[in-house]
Amino acid sequence: MRVLVTGGAGFIGSHYVRTAIAETGEKITVLDGLTYAGNLANLEPVSGAYDFVHGDICDTELLAHVVPGHDLVINFAAESHVDRSIEGAAAFTRTNVLGTQALMQACLDARVPKVVQVSTDEVYGSIESGSWDESAPLAPRSPYAAAKAGGDMIARAYAVTYGLPVSITRCGNNYGPYQYPEKVIPLFITNLLEGRKVPLYGDGGNVRDWVHVDDHCRGIRLVAEAGRPGEIYHIAGTAELTNVELTGRLLDALGVGWDMVERVTDRKGHDRRYSLDDAKLRALGFQARTPFDEGLAATVRWYADNADWWRPLKAAHS
Repeated sequence: MRVLVTGGAGFIGSHYVRTAIAETGEKITVLDGLTYAGNLANLEPVSGAYDFVHGDICDTELLAHVVPGHDLVINFAAESHVDRSIEGAAAFTRTNVLGTQALMQACLDARVPKVVQVSTDEVYGSIESGSWDESAPLAPRSPYAAAKAGGDMIARAYAVTYGLPVSITRCGNNYGPYQYPEKVIPLFITNLLEGRKVPLYGDGGNVRDWVHVDDHCRGIRLVAEAGRPGEIYHIAGTAELTNVELTGRLLDALGVGWDMVERVTDRKGHDRRYSLDDAKLRALGFQARTPFDEGLAATVRWYADNADWWRPLKAAHS
């Protein structure tokens, strides 16, 4: 089977590529614009085992050339950092909405048999108690989340209007190796490894559902295999933690105290809590298999052992 992975040099996309090559023998094409978070070093363990196309998901001529002949297209391509979206929303709208539309049209024109649009729990906004199921209304509260919601609606419209066989996945907060060090877990780990303080937003009471990137990618693969076109599937994690609780676990893992924490002004429009009900995906046979404490310990070890990967990234954007 030939699989096109857009955004395949990013954190989650590269994990999908590495594991797919190792476990399935699929022939993979990676399309990536190699913006600041796209990094071919993420794919070094499978160097030579995939085809690479350097390009923009909004480039319709390029997509018309690249997409045909693939049996599955998975769209990981996205601008994804909330803080950056608050500073400048235009790039997020372009990639996450217009790029998704361009890709869906290319898949329709090429009659791709299966498409998966990878999305986020942030499209729902914030929930005080309970968990969202797939019928929950979209109520995004950041430019990033709004752009992802827009892309999801475009994808679903292509399923309903044109019959494009596209399914949508929505997941909680990911963590694991090769995550760009602006996100909270790698930022905190790398700061502490360098002896620098970590910034904790507001009162630290915001709750996130944490899922290891490997569990996320296994969920995506299951949706690609068994998901129904036009349907949405949640991929939930194994731990709902406040940011204070997460910070405490990271401090313990690095053997330092709370004097290494710096309280900072809360993010604008900061969602209080995310939580997904993944019963629909579990009915297909999915089960998260990475306990959070084990996954976090392994992630800390990976960053400790791979400073040559993350130090240049932090230096370039400090």
